[in-house]
Amino acid sequence: MTDNTKPNSIDALTGKPMPKPIPAATLVIFRDQPGSTAPDLLMVERSAKMAFAAGAAVFPGGRVDDADYDFAKTLGHDDLGEYGARIAAIRESIEETGIAVAVEGDLAAPRVIEARAALHEGTILSEICSQFDWQLSLDKLVPFTRWCPPFAEKRVFDTRFYMINHDDHAAEATVDETENYNLFWSSAQAVLEKADAGDVKIIFPTKRNLERLAQFGSFAEAAEHSNRHPVTMVSPTIEKRDDGVHLCIPEDIGYPITSEPMDAVQRGFKK
Repeated sequence: MTDNTKPNSIDALTGKPMPKPIPAATLVIFRDQPGSTAPDLLMVERSAKMAFAAGAAVFPGGRVDDADYDFAKTLGHDDLGEYGARIAAIRESIEETGIAVAVEGDLAAPRVIEARAALHEGTILSEICSQFDWQLSLDKLVPFTRWCPPFAEKRVFDTRFYMINHDDHAAEATVDETENYNLFWSSAQAVLEKADAGDVKIIFPTKRNLERLAQFGSFAEAAEHSNRHPVTMVSPTIEKRDDGVHLCIPEDIGYPITSEPMDAVQRGFKK
């Protein structure tokens, strides 16, 4: 995986210095559907009270904690930014959905429920893994993309996106009822159609990523595509065109749609 770019240092709209981005991680959880042309993806709908992406449907994820970096170091990884983010993606998925992915060990429902409750109470994931004899399979996470916005919003997140296949259809995802009020499995195309109909809200990065994911009929196809498009930082730019101002991303990094009129863009914070 390569990453040859850095977050913007200047706000694309105001020209003012950008705040230091907050490291974050997101996990796109696939569930292949036998006989179907498209896999399901797990989406969570955020509480309207949240500061970021209020009311929006997003992939599970959140900020990377210091304990995630510490755990990565304990496991012997030198690239703490990369592997701390992978650990955060796994941890956040357990917290937000009750689904434990890239974890080896006893994953019976009562054990995962117990782990989730402990995380909500403040127990760090490394302690839970030690207590439950869990091992993390961090290499199962496939790097997909990385986004950092060019706007000095209330908070700026430098978010690494990963993908993983989850073939345990019996494992039940349940909403945490804190940051999120609903969750659902759906194909990427179906989520886009729900957004067009006004049934769900999706912000600009989620929309572009769903459009990219809608190209694939299986997790294997998505992983192969990602291997052909090494991760680079996506930091949208603003372009003035004949039909108005557009928010744009690069053309050659795997996205089928690379721009949207600014007046139609849903951003993470209220305009």
